[in-house]
Amino acid sequence: MRIISGSQKGRRINAPNNLPVRPTTDMAKESLFNILNNLIDFEDLTVLDLFAGTGSISFEFASRGARLVTAVDNNYKCVDFINKTAGGFNLSAVKAIKADVFKLLKKPFDSYDLVFSDAPYVVSEITELPDLIFGNGWLKNNARLIIEHSKAADFSKHSCFEQKRQYGKVNFSFFYNP
Repeated sequence: MRIISGSQKGRRINAPNNLPVRPTTDMAKESLFNILNNLIDFEDLTVLDLFAGTGSISFEFASRGARLVTAVDNNYKCVDFINKTAGGFNLSAVKAIKADVFKLLKKPFDSYDLVFSDAPYVVSEITELPDLIFGNGWLKNNARLIIEHSKAADFSKHSCFEQKRQYGKVNFSFFYNP
């Protein structure tokens, strides 16, 4: 894994083998950020990265100028890896916290400009994510939600759904909070 662009462009993210993760492929991540380049201004962006795993997405946002990136994962080893790597890369915008995402989302904490979720594809509650995020004030006005998911999940009926993009086995559904 590598950081594609920004202040840390080209840096490799060398996660230990014992992390229980399925990182977003570099090809899918590059495609995602090519889309985002046309939709958002990364400067001063606040991001919530759910099911953060290795932190690859968090590091990409921070490298491109995001002011704050809160990475959430329920695995202590992932949280520790993200915090240590952020320190080593001098990405002070990235802060990882250990929490159960579904419990966290039921209690409003803060509002963000962008929420990204890459839940394990086997998580059956994935279809609940948009309602939890929109219903509990996690997004500011004019903010976006992006969910990475398998082809089995369909969000097209959600009132804030914008579009779906597919890159191999990786699917991204985009939502907008007007």
